[in-house]
Amino acid sequence: MEISREYLNLFEEAAKAAQTAYCPYSNFHVGAALLLDDGSVITGINIENRSYGLSNCAERTALFKAISMGKKDFKAIAIATPDANYPVGPCGACRQVISEFMDKKAVVLFGSEKQNIVYTTVEEIYPFDSLHELGKNN
Repeated sequence: MEISREYLNLFEEAAKAAQTAYCPYSNFHVGAALLLDDGSVITGINIENRSYGLSNCAERTALFKAISMGKKDFKAIAIATPDANYPVGPCGACRQVISEFMDKKAVVLFGSEKQNIVYTTVEEIYPFDSLHELGKNN
């Protein structure tokens, strides 16, 4: 499948963001770029803390930043991991947060460089989203 120019540009934004990641402990830069339905892009980076549990992933940084700005209509998210030599997908916590705020058909891209991007959807990275069943009883 050929990835559209729009999504390649989004990945490039994620890769650019990764350059500013605060990762003095892992030295593993991650950048995320969130495409909103209106065409705007919000980026995030991984931000580490010497108490590792208090660190935050790039995907959650981008989503939390967008939500704090009142943005809620997301089309796609791209994640760039330039220090890897293979596509590194979102961690479990990020998959959970992505599924909370993004439609199951929203696009998810991840890779270490443009030549090895995985193109998928929220539903495919988080196929059995049982927590959404809780909201159906309200």
